[in-house]
Amino acid sequence: MSCHLKASSGLAAQWQASAHQRAGVNCMDCHQATAADADAREHEGQVIATIVSPKDCGRCHTQEFEEQQGSVHAEAYAIIKDRVPALAQNLTGPAVQAAGCDQCHGSLVKVRGDGSLDAATWPNSGIGRVNPDGSKGSCSACHGRHLFSKAQAREPQACVRCHAGPDSPDKEIYEASKHGMLYASQRDRMNLDAPEWVAGRDYTAAPTCVTCHMGAAGKLPATHDVGLRNAWSLNSPVSQRQLLVVLEDGGKLELPASAPVPKRGAEITKADGTLGKVKSVGTPERRRQAMSMVCQECHGKLFTDAFMKQFDAVVDLFNGKFAQPAQAIMAGLYAQGLLTPLPFDEPIEFTYWELWHDEGARARHGAAMASPNHTWWEGMYLVGRNFYSRFLPAARAAAGDRSAELVEAHLTGDHHQWLTDPAAGNPILGSSASEAP
Repeated sequence: MSCHLKASSGLAAQWQASAHQRAGVNCMDCHQATAADADAREHEGQVIATIVSPKDCGRCHTQEFEEQQGSVHAEAYAIIKDRVPALAQNLTGPAVQAAGCDQCHGSLVKVRGDGSLDAATWPNSGIGRVNPDGSKGSCSACHGRHLFSKAQAREPQACVRCHAGPDSPDKEIYEASKHGMLYASQRDRMNLDAPEWVAGRDYTAAPTCVTCHMGAAGKLPATHDVGLRNAWSLNSPVSQRQLLVVLEDGGKLELPASAPVPKRGAEITKADGTLGKVKSVGTPERRRQAMSMVCQECHGKLFTDAFMKQFDAVVDLFNGKFAQPAQAIMAGLYAQGLLTPLPFDEPIEFTYWELWHDEGARARHGAAMASPNHTWWEGMYLVGRNFYSRFLPAARAAAGDRSAELVEAHLTGDHHQWLTDPAAGNPILGSSASEAP
């Protein structure tokens, strides 16, 4: 401390104000290493590691470590690994991966021969960071070193550093929702510094991200598995209800509910490519039940059930009207050689990507988090506009004389029936049925 109070006084002051300091947890308790550790280095006569990984934190915080290692956060790097070549490298450049993508999803930290860390992969506090000791994630992504504050992690700001923008627009949606409005006006009643933080008991003013996705509520325990209560996949080309496969090693895996349910003891491939054995399987209904238990600390059961039905209806609408036809059209164009396999070298690929990845995600998240503006004007309106005015014309042009087979064949049913009556006018654009020629 005598050195760091001079060399990095802010860091030292944070530790001095922390629960760690009050409990007698010092620098070496966290930074200790052995000479055999991949990132070990000598520092002032001690062997230390620069990175304090979740495995290190787990020496004291055992339950939190086990829950975090089995969460979707821990797999955040593996989830985007296949997308990185097309987006961060081809579309932009490798520098963006280190300063952009990896800062949220995490990097594969590389250690040089002298024990120092490769600047292309560090500094990094991404939530799925692959650490030299093999653990995944970064506790400081949410808690912030060296104060490691519970209150900081409970703030929406802890999440919106990453959960903002086109593919995960939760900052904008939360702030525009009734929940966000309540939080902004009643933050002083949130009891963020409480040792325990149970919704309906320790605070009632408003929910935050942690409340719904991680927090304790009634008889529902807190968890560091942030995806445990999510019944749908909302950041995919077509949303699917999700099974939660719990593995014997503590890991977890999500499978579409339409897939065969794996049997206990069966081997299954995890997101990072390794194998795990199935311990149990949670249904989408059980996951929805857990989320609903949080809602019911402030809302009645009838209210909660009706809200969930409205949310489900938006997801079903997106799937049936836009996502499934667009996916089938793109698959047909690729299969017939009318588009090159190379991603993003043709304009229609940008339109399709944004249809589900940007606008479609915004609409689905808006419905999930009760922001009508993001569900409609910032979401489904843009999906509909771009599907009909950009995606379909581009698909028809690519299909040429095979348009009826590769495009129109996927536009059947009630969703697209309105296209068959071009004489049906409407005053919204200056015409009406009676005035139409």
